[in-house]
Amino acid sequence: MRGVWTADQVRAAEQRVFTRVPESRLMRIAAYAVANEVLALLAARTGGTSGRRVGLLVGAGNNGGDALWAGAFLRRRGVSVTAVLLAPERAHAAGLAAFRRAGGRVGDSVAGADVVVDGIVGLSAKGSLRPDAAALVESVTAPIVAVDLPSGVDPDTGAVDGPHVEAAVTVTFGGRKPCHVVGPGAVACGRVRVVDIGIGDDLDEPYAVLLDAEDVADAWPIPGPSDDKYTQGVTGIAAGSATYPGAAVLATGAAVLATSGMVRYAGTAADVVRSRWPEVVATGHVGDSGRVQAWVVGPGLGTGQAGRQVLADVLAADVPVCADADAITLLAGDPTLWDARDPDTAVVLTPHDREFARLAGDVGPDRIAAARRAAARSALSCCSRATPPSSPPPTAGSSSTSRGPRGPPPPAPATFSPASSAPCSPPASIPGSPPAAPPTRTNSPPTSPPTAPPPPPRTSRPPSPTPSATFAASDLRGIYASMVGVYTVRARLGGSS
Repeated sequence: MRGVWTADQVRAAEQRVFTRVPESRLMRIAAYAVANEVLALLAARTGGTSGRRVGLLVGAGNNGGDALWAGAFLRRRGVSVTAVLLAPERAHAAGLAAFRRAGGRVGDSVAGADVVVDGIVGLSAKGSLRPDAAALVESVTAPIVAVDLPSGVDPDTGAVDGPHVEAAVTVTFGGRKPCHVVGPGAVACGRVRVVDIGIGDDLDEPYAVLLDAEDVADAWPIPGPSDDKYTQGVTGIAAGSATYPGAAVLATGAAVLATSGMVRYAGTAADVVRSRWPEVVATGHVGDSGRVQAWVVGPGLGTGQAGRQVLADVLAADVPVCADADAITLLAGDPTLWDARDPDTAVVLTPHDREFARLAGDVGPDRIAAARRAAARSALSCCSRATPPSSPPPTAGSSSTSRGPRGPPPPAPATFSPASSAPCSPPASIPGSPPAAPPTRTNSPPTSPPTAPPPPPRTSRPPSPTPSATFAASDLRGIYASMVGVYTVRARLGGSS
């Protein structure tokens, strides 16, 4: 399970750490991580690092400072680095001085760069890129490594409303922010790497959490020698119709393949379901289905009186329900249907944006807040569709107006081989020396990668409590299977309303 924190939560944690550790130390740890990601990307794209070219897009504030310090570390690895200062008078002074001492150059273009670092704006920024920054990003043809978040993406919602950066890699610090996991921002981030800079123990409880496959596996009931179909979970499917029999077949099949202890189907497509899945117990009506421990209702059901009655019967069954598609439309159009449900019975809604709007108003730019709003309104769980963070990035050259291309995804950042891709030296003071001449494009001799700097000391905080289980184990299988069925139907039917 991975936490997600808002920009304000992260800034508050940083301020607590700054009372014990100099801010400059955290900046250099962050910049070191950015530099290593750039080295990995250079090695993956060009076969080496020494003599390669990197461009920095540097704005005012700490993100620009991170980029400049990263450029200084890259110079120490033999990389030719050029920085474009979008606000020269407000550039991070210490970072710029270190960059220049290391032999970095300040210019007005990143043309010809093998990799570009986006340090234009950080967590405090809102809105799209300004015209001068947008023009620079539009000119980029190399993959971009974003510092903390792609510039032009809202940190707390992942929304974009104009020109913004599309990164190959985003290096963020301390923990994920909402922009890394939801909305168009999740796609613009590319691959997200979270770097520990020593603020983890000072973060408040997460604003949201991401479930990993391991988390689902831990909750998934595994049958033992004494289990039967009821202890494993019986899933009921109330979906499909004479008009949409495919919805019934797909939802039922998903429940079967999700290894429910038993699957029962109730509806007018019973013959079609039975012919495709003979192990399913199929009947014509919910009332005739027998014992069911979790229902999925809605896909292809219809929104007429017959569909309304099916939904009412399912809600009255006093077992967990996953409601989708036509079930959501019916609930939005007739709130009295909720009266059939015991208030303590779990209901999960899985709307796309248009269904969500019918139920709880427009989603708006903040998808997490909208889902919470809908859940609070009806005292249930709402799974508003979020952009998958793992969405593959486009190849170089496929970006849209004022968005830098991302290029191919690099290998895992912890792998540095051959020696030319070894990480740069840990943060340390860069001695004053005359600017070095631009290096030749050759690979470095083999060297042993140095040990990364330890994060600053932490204070002790109690661990976050593990969320308590909402359903019994047998119910979980039915709910998971139901949700798998819903999304399978959505994928096959195109999510139409």
